[in-house]
Formats: sequence, C-alpha cells, structure tokens
Amino acid sequence: HSTLCGDGGVSITPEDLSEMLAAGTKEVHEKAENTQFVKDFLRGRIRKELFKLGAVALYYTYTAMEEEIERNKDHPHFAPLYFPGELHRHDALARDLEFFYGPDWQNQISCSQATQRYVDRIHKVGQEDPVLLVAHAYTRYMGDLSGGQVLKKVAQRAMKLPSTGEGLEFYQFDGILSSKAFKQLYRSRMNELELDMEVKKRLVDEAVKAFHFNMEVFEELEEVGKTIQDDVLDAGMPVHGAMGGDISKCPYYAAKMAASGGTAYACQLAMAVLRHPTGQVLLATWFAALAGLAAWYLM
Repeated sequence: HSTLCGDGGVSITPEDLSEMLAAGTKEVHEKAENTQFVKDFLRGRIRKELFKLGAVALYYTYTAMEEEIERNKDHPHFAPLYFPGELHRHDALARDLEFFYGPDWQNQISCSQATQRYVDRIHKVGQEDPVLLVAHAYTRYMGDLSGGQVLKKVAQRAMKLPSTGEGLEFYQFDGILSSKAFKQLYRSRMNELELDMEVKKRLVDEAVKAFHFNMEVFEELEEVGKTIQDDVLDAGMPVHGAMGGDISKCPYYAAKMAASGGTAYACQLAMAVLRHPTGQVLLATWFAALAGLAAWYLM
C-alpha cells in the first residue's frame, strides 16, 4: 500500500512514523481546534497580555525541550534529528521577551501551572525515555516551520513591530533557507530511525499527550484572560458556523493552505489580512505558534 509523497516523489507507507503521527493525532487535533481559546482566536479576538503570556509559555517549553535535546544529542534514536543551529528557539524567545517586557524580563515572568506540567513531562521523557523526545520535537518544530513563517511579515505590520524583526524572532529561522525542503529532510530522517512498531506506537501516544498539554495551556490562558482588563483586539471574524459551510473562509484554513504552498490560499490569506489585519494575524500566528497544529495538516 505504498503511496508517493506529492512534493518529493519519495515512497512512503502507512507504517512510516510521520504517517502514523499524522493519523494518530487527528482526533486530538480536532479537539484542540474546538477549545474555547482557539474559537476565540478564530473569531479574531485576542488580548495583548495573553499574547505575551503565550510567549512566556513557549519560552519555558522550549527551554526544557532544548535542554533535553542537548542531553540526548548523541542518543541513536535522536542524533539524526539534532539540528540546533537550524531549529532551536530558546535564544530567539528570550530576545522576544526582552522586547515585550524590557531588560528586566527574567524577573517579570514565571512558569504557569499548565506550562510546568508540560515542562515536567519533557524533562521526564528526556531523562528516562529519550526516544519519546522525538514526538515532542517533531510536534513543536514542524508546526513552527509550517505556520509561523507565513505570518511573520504581516504580523510586523499589524502589530506595528519593527521591520528588523524585534518581537517576532521566534518565527525567524535564519539557518533554514527552505522550510519545505527542511521539513522533507526532517521527516525523512525520522522515518529512517530504526524503531520497531511498538516504539512507533508509543511515539504516537506521546504526540497525543503533547497536544493535551497544549490544550491545557489554552484553557489556562482562557481563564487568565477573564481576569485581564486590557483592551480586546477584535477583528470581528466569524466562526466556522457562520461561513455557510465553506471552511475555506476560515482564516486558519487559509493560513495552513498558504503554508502548504497553495498559491490561491496565500492570496486569500493576504486579502483577509488586508480586511482584518490585527485580529487575523494574531489569531493565525498564535494558533500556529502555540499549538504547532499546522504541521499535522501538511503531512
């Protein structure tokens, strides 16, 4: 039952790890899309303080993940996926937080409870069962490359951020010339890992756990949002139900299709951004960055 990868002619099978991950996380992906926090983003509603708190959550998550990646960089089941210069986000997130919070940013942030549970799991995996680190790295980095890159420049415009990239360095992968080519390389390296079916199934289970951790962060931010008094940035975007059944009108759908190389949808996204710049960019940027969900549409 072999199939061909549409953009590279590489033979893949349902037993390949990348295919198993895509299929195995489909259900939890749909659940993540239906959390209230995500629905609010799809309506184009976002609070600036929540944007900053989300960046804090990402900082702690990537700090933990990259500490464990360094610990396991020579492990036979992770070494082929070790690309620190291309992928690591800790330093970029630190610079983004300095931009948003100022030079004393480290004394102004703290790790939330939901983020701490995510961090604890990453450390446990890295120290006790390193092969499962593959699921966490793949979920995060491939999502970043799929979604964040599409939105960096429009985010600069909508949030009036400097054209030199301050505040959005998380989305800038200076060591990668082609996101599409790098994702192909990464999936190929992952599929070539010498893993038996039992380990592959455990990796799928771990990726599902990663989605649940992200959903807990969503829910936590939603609760925090109820207590924050800052202005709501509201672009008045409709939810799926108000789209007459046409999911192509969904802003995130347009974003992910653009990320996968769909020229028509790239144009659609650009037009939507012109109509609703602030909310459109924030919801799509956050959805791609915090959840890392875009990657699963692109398998």
